[in-house]
Amino acid sequence: MAKGKKSDVAVLLDYAGSHRGLTFLGLGLSAVSMVLSMAPYLCIWLVARELIAVAPDWTAAQSVTRYGWLAFAFAVAGIILYFLGLMCTHLAAFRTAANIRKRGVAHVLQAPLGYFDANASGLIRGRLDAAAADTETLLAHNLADIVGTITMFLAMLALMLAFDWRMGLACLLAAVISVLAMFSMMGGKNAQILAEYQAALDRITKAGTEYVRGIPVVKIFQQTVYSFKAFQQAIEEYSTKAKHWQENVCRVPQSINLTFTEGAFVFLVPAAVLLAPGALAAGDFVGFVTDFAFYAVFSAIISTALARVMFAASGMMLASAALGRVSQVMDAPTLETPAHPKVPQGSRVEFQDVSFTYDGAELPALSHVSFTAEPGQTVALVGPSGGGKTTAASLIPRFWDVTDGAVTVGGVDVREMDPHVLMEQIAFVFQNSRLFKASILENVRTARPEATREQVRSALMAAQCGDILEKLPQGMDTQIGTEGTYLSGGEQQRIALARAILKDAPIVVLDEATAFADPENEALIQRAFAQLTKGRTVIMIAHRLSTVVGADKILVLDQGSVAEQGTHQELTAAGGLYAKMWSDYNRAAAWKITSGQ
Repeated sequence: MAKGKKSDVAVLLDYAGSHRGLTFLGLGLSAVSMVLSMAPYLCIWLVARELIAVAPDWTAAQSVTRYGWLAFAFAVAGIILYFLGLMCTHLAAFRTAANIRKRGVAHVLQAPLGYFDANASGLIRGRLDAAAADTETLLAHNLADIVGTITMFLAMLALMLAFDWRMGLACLLAAVISVLAMFSMMGGKNAQILAEYQAALDRITKAGTEYVRGIPVVKIFQQTVYSFKAFQQAIEEYSTKAKHWQENVCRVPQSINLTFTEGAFVFLVPAAVLLAPGALAAGDFVGFVTDFAFYAVFSAIISTALARVMFAASGMMLASAALGRVSQVMDAPTLETPAHPKVPQGSRVEFQDVSFTYDGAELPALSHVSFTAEPGQTVALVGPSGGGKTTAASLIPRFWDVTDGAVTVGGVDVREMDPHVLMEQIAFVFQNSRLFKASILENVRTARPEATREQVRSALMAAQCGDILEKLPQGMDTQIGTEGTYLSGGEQQRIALARAILKDAPIVVLDEATAFADPENEALIQRAFAQLTKGRTVIMIAHRLSTVVGADKILVLDQGSVAEQGTHQELTAAGGLYAKMWSDYNRAAAWKITSGQ
């Protein structure tokens, strides 16, 4: 462990917050309960000692009943204290798990939106939920068992060495072998193997989510699971890791562990045979038999105690791996808020020699890009796929921060603005807009929660959603995605446009907003655009070149650089890349299926 690095338990206790005291109380109660749970075995030995002492006149044993009731009382007290201890640790564990989820979600909410492109929501959710569940098991059960077992071992050590240290050591030999077997299974390089196993589990979770989302495509094209190579590879990798962990790491040590812990009595018999002649010679054979009975009874505790240690150690390893997954979420980059944020003056957008490279990429996605978008002006970004259009637009709201250069809004570098203020300046309409499972009213109102019903209705009308409201029995109050109420892609896009209109932001970013619309919906969306973009700074990304003919400025991005810029007329006359794209677009639009006759 690196110097200054907190242990896993210390990290978990930090997450427990004000419930940390409950954890310590639960651990203390667990320790006391383990000591009390040993008392009945001592009472059994006292009964055996008395019976042996008075044999064969068993009626002379006067304290058997008293020892029996004492054993019962100690057992009940141990159970009660253990129950109370688990109550405390469970309460603390539940709060700790909840805090892990809350802090994880709160942290990713501060991450730039571009982070979620590289980290699927299913993977993030899986990491937090699975990790919280694993740490919950550690705090609720394993940690209490570890403390209780350590206390039990110390008490056992004292008792076993108190009567006859030689038979005591014979009993403890099984425990030593078991501990060594468990250490070989879970310590050293095998801890790394478990970490790799957990990483494979993460990958299969992510791939499984993607596969489920792609099932419609599988059905349409009659493909099998093998067409999803990532999912297949994740399954095979997970199978290989799990098989290696079970067969090559756990099988032999676990077999040794179970053999010796369950057969601890075997070590006691040879010791007794060797010690019996000495006891006979000393005339203390009755005491020797009594001691042997004591160790025979206590040898049964060893397997129980070591089983607790094994499961607790496994829980520690799982919790360590779980905290590693949590740290992957907590290490997500966050948008830095300047100590003295500046306020933009106007809605002018400017790229000043901007370059940007994605993490892990060898080539820049954007290289020395410069342009301006004035208030009331529409700037269209076009070009071949992978040219950097979406990347450029994503730098304006700080989905990512530039690698070099600067992006300014209203004359202020976006990195010097409060992120909330920046987001208030920009409205987005993406090509695949998502609606929540809520009413149309609430879906639109997410753009401005304080908006009145009339303001929402006005935004819907401006977005050409009148026909949608008319066909729904409850109008704006109709729930989306439930009770059979679903909208087409074009209709969802118009609802998303209503959101943007209601937000009334001075800057609008349109990313392929008509990509999935049929001709009728596209016509309605274009009318909504006229309302949305009036008097605003508009950045429009488009592959369908007919939508950018009227733009004030068109930038052609190719391989991350500005290849051309100008109006539609200027670019077509120049005969460059845009002119070729325009020619190809018109040829594709004029293509039609003809009869083979």
